[in-house]
Parts: sequence; C-alpha cells; structure tokens
Amino acid sequence: MAKKKLENLSFEESLNELDTIVQSLEQGDLSLEESMALFERGLNLSQLSQVKLQAAEQKVQILLEKNGTAQLADFDSSAGNS
Repeated sequence: MAKKKLENLSFEESLNELDTIVQSLEQGDLSLEESMALFERGLNLSQLSQVKLQAAEQKVQILLEKNGTAQLADFDSSAGNS
C-alpha cells in the first residue's frame, strides 16, 4: 500500500498511521533500517499533528475573541455527568 504524502493526510489519518507505526515498532520484527524509516515517519507525523492541533486551537481562540469570549477554559468532563 502506497503511503500518502504527509501534507495530504488528515489529522485522524495521521494519528491512525502513527498508532500503526508504534505497534509495528513495538513488535520488534523489523530490520534496523525499516525501524529507523518508520521512526522517522512517526516523528514527522507527530510534528504534523502538533501543527494541526495548534492551528485548530488558534482558530478556536480567534472565533472566541470574535464572539466576545477572549479566554479558553479547561474542559470539565464531569460537568455533564451530574
């Protein structure tokens, strides 16, 4: 299966591929060269995902500021479970 270029992957695709890479590396059945290539791709996927998350956070911040709410608040997952 041909791998997509990093810039063409969605955030979810990046995470899925990163998960697959971690599983492959943990199995330890790869040659050193294969392991290094996967490790390098994994680092690139991780960096790309971080950039996409930062862009999403920035967009949310801009939208909140336009809406008059300038501060992000921590998510409280227990608030809806009362």
